[in-house]
Amino acid sequence: IAFLVLAFAFFLCLIMSTSGSYVYFQFVQQWPPTTCGVRWKPCSKPRPLQIFTIHGLWPSNYSNPTMPSYCTGSQFNDRKVYPQLRSKLKRSWPNVESGNDTKFWEGEWNKHGTCSEQTLSQMQYFERSHAMWYSHNITNILKSASIVPHPTQTWKYSDIVSAIKTDTQRTPLLRCKRDPAQPNSQFLH
Repeated sequence: IAFLVLAFAFFLCLIMSTSGSYVYFQFVQQWPPTTCGVRWKPCSKPRPLQIFTIHGLWPSNYSNPTMPSYCTGSQFNDRKVYPQLRSKLKRSWPNVESGNDTKFWEGEWNKHGTCSEQTLSQMQYFERSHAMWYSHNITNILKSASIVPHPTQTWKYSDIVSAIKTDTQRTPLLRCKRDPAQPNSQFLH
């Protein structure tokens, strides 16, 4: 089966020792043109970023790896995202839908990040996420395997998984989304 490649969610599982209701984090990346495409939601910019960006760092467990844990803890504190980190996150973790990056970070911290408070502070949570994005650059990994997102080019699911697994030593979970305009095509999301 070939898939139209416009979006990826790359799940990098990190084992964290904790007493919480999760065992590891899923590091989730997205392809902005599909995250906010014409068929789904409008993008905040006319031409969305052409690099994979962070969607979140989600606490998870082995009993249901596709369903991240939702937590409650201390609320997002914008002052803890210091200027140098904010500058980095604007590139690695932008809100491609509304353009309000701070609101996106706040939502991800309040919904998922607070689970990490026994292990990672809010600042560490965002620093770790950016560092993972930088060191596991899916855009470059796929380019190295001659897999470059394109509106008409297709690739096999197994080829995409293989390229990421070879580079990261992790098996990614890729999610597919049907294209309503072309029932036989799917977008990796």
